Amino acid sequence: MTATTAHVPLSASGGGDTPRVTGPDPLGPQRSRSQALRERLCPPMPGSPLAGWLATLSVAVVAGLLRFWNLTQPRGVYFDEVYYTKDAWGLLTAGYEINSTTCSGPAYVVHPPFGKWLMAASEGLFGYTNCAGAPHGDPELGWRFSSALFGTLAVLVLARAARRMFRSTLLGCFAGLLLALDGLEFVQSRIGILDIFLMTGIVVALACLLLDRDDGRARLADRLTAALAPRPGPAPPPGGGSLGANADGAHSADADAAVAAAGREDRLRELYGPRLGLRKWRLACGGALGLSMGVKWSALYTIIGFAALAIAWDIGARRTGGARQPVLGALRRDLPAWAAAFVVVPIVTFLATWTGWFITDGGYYRHFYGDGFGAAVHGWWKYQMAVLKFHEGLDQGHAFASHPMSWLVMARPVAYYYSSPAYGTSGCHDPAGCSREVLALGNPAVWWVGTAGLLGMLAWWVARRDWRAALVLVGFGSAFLPWLLFPNRTMFFFYALPCLPFLVLGITALAGLALGPREASDARRLTGALTVGVYTIVVVLLFAYFYPILAAQVIPYSSWRARMWFPGWI
Repeated sequence: MTATTAHVPLSASGGGDTPRVTGPDPLGPQRSRSQALRERLCPPMPGSPLAGWLATLSVAVVAGLLRFWNLTQPRGVYFDEVYYTKDAWGLLTAGYEINSTTCSGPAYVVHPPFGKWLMAASEGLFGYTNCAGAPHGDPELGWRFSSALFGTLAVLVLARAARRMFRSTLLGCFAGLLLALDGLEFVQSRIGILDIFLMTGIVVALACLLLDRDDGRARLADRLTAALAPRPGPAPPPGGGSLGANADGAHSADADAAVAAAGREDRLRELYGPRLGLRKWRLACGGALGLSMGVKWSALYTIIGFAALAIAWDIGARRTGGARQPVLGALRRDLPAWAAAFVVVPIVTFLATWTGWFITDGGYYRHFYGDGFGAAVHGWWKYQMAVLKFHEGLDQGHAFASHPMSWLVMARPVAYYYSSPAYGTSGCHDPAGCSREVLALGNPAVWWVGTAGLLGMLAWWVARRDWRAALVLVGFGSAFLPWLLFPNRTMFFFYALPCLPFLVLGITALAGLALGPREASDARRLTGALTVGVYTIVVVLLFAYFYPILAAQVIPYSSWRARMWFPGWI
């Protein structure tokens, strides 16, 4: 994919009252080099920022309407809502998860609390069911609102991230639409369980990582440009005369020291490139990853993947900027701030998600080792080790369990809810009976094409070393490959939700390649546009076709059966 850039020359005039230079510009070669360097390191974003926001917001509005429509159906709790809604109620009322069997004392839960805090916030706004089963307000809206909100937010953020990644508003909207019309993301946005918060946190971290890449490379270009500017000579000593003529030689010594220091810095800059210091978007990326890990531990692998990408991009930027030793430059100049963003900030943020456990007295293992801060930390660590042991030993059979390799082809989606309304009941008008289901099933046009597209991304990276292909591969691999290390663990298809944004970005990259660069022939552009347009229509039609079994609509049993394309979907 070719990113178009606007060539805007640096002005030759210094201001409104400065005469325009009409002769040859003595700094012309330097200006051209600076301009070319900045455009290579950080191409400008396309089009109008306002138009970009309006377009991506339009996609997010469509996603929001789909997710919030009839959000409270089906009524009651279904699937793992039976656990997380009660955990959220405990956090809302006590600051820690309460044992739902006895309605008192701590509950032993095996996921960090941040996702449940988000559910607790919407329960506090709209309603909940207490431990005794008494409803308050609108309970289903209470525990599902935050899921729908974050599922919609993920669509907006991914559209914005893809726009920046591919320098195209059209491709950004395309990526957002694919995520909005995927069945798995849709279903996870309408149920009170944790995975939508995990995925959204990773998408936010991805957007921050892309912002940091642009911001860091722009700062690198600016500092390299400043280094190219000629330095003014040493100021003359007070009273006139030469520097070397001073009686005590003080000015001459100061000037020599300044020249020597500048020379050392120039040599270091030539070897390693300039320093960039702390980077706000990189710190924000680390914070988003820490919050994601505060939803589920599996975000740890994405932290590792994004950290590796960040340092690799730093090396590439310094190489492009002309550093003679870009690897050592990234290690010497960028590593401390990199460690702060991808080690310190995620740890601090993850610990902050446990604030309720620390500041209250009733949490599980809270006083196992006694009172005091040290005892609390010791009890918290014991709790984490118990959770780790639980996850390592989770191998119970389940009707909808599946191996990770089957996720890519959706061999075994999870039926969250199913009922069989009889004729004349619950809106069933078919004498043969009806079905009503919530099936965690992805859009086949997204998952199957996205899985095949991973091979295209691998080929693109091998042939062109394109950083966007690397991002797709590393992001997907960080979310998917670790599950292969635990073949005996009980796993489900919806664990693959954090892989979905990277499948979407892979498809978007292929769409960009199909459309071709702006300078391509009209026939090439037309063929690419038709291909991408037909694919988009297929995505829309498949989402509409499967919508009844994603949104718990009552349909004739024959219609439900027609949507069960494979035995594993039943």
